[in-house]
Amino acid sequence: MAWQSDVEALRREKDAAFRHDPGSPIPRYAREAFRSLPYFPIDPRYRFELDLVRETPKPLDIQRSGGDVVRYTRLGHFEIPLPAGQATLALYESDGHSFVPFRDATSGKETYGAGRYIDPPEIAPWRYVLDFNQAYNPLCAYNEAYSCPFPPPENWLRLPIEAGEKAPPDH
Repeated sequence: MAWQSDVEALRREKDAAFRHDPGSPIPRYAREAFRSLPYFPIDPRYRFELDLVRETPKPLDIQRSGGDVVRYTRLGHFEIPLPAGQATLALYESDGHSFVPFRDATSGKETYGAGRYIDPPEIAPWRYVLDFNQAYNPLCAYNEAYSCPFPPPENWLRLPIEAGEKAPPDH
């Protein structure tokens, strides 16, 4: 399927950027040995086209790993039929960037303990693609110099999401 090829290409591009880009979060001393981020196999059961259940926009202050707080706006939520069961995740926006920060039953085990993110593209008014195969670790997972938003408790799932990036090496 074309979307699977797109995910594979994005993974190759990210790995190359982490290895070679001067702005990579991988410390310079570790870039030569860096080959690839660890990923779950691509799984079509974790890709969804869903309507956002719209809500009255609600401001929310979200703490970041650096100790600061950033104001986001909760736009609504998604009802997601995950392989392990039904889940609800909220969509947040700040400065024109929408994302879904989340923790799940793999956090701190197979995946980064603080959680992961998805940047779902809007494909029609209030309809988005949530592809957990593209779930990624925040930059602070690779370098403490970055300050990253923690997923709010309402986006903590008890179900596993075995898709996307796994925990970085050495975590």
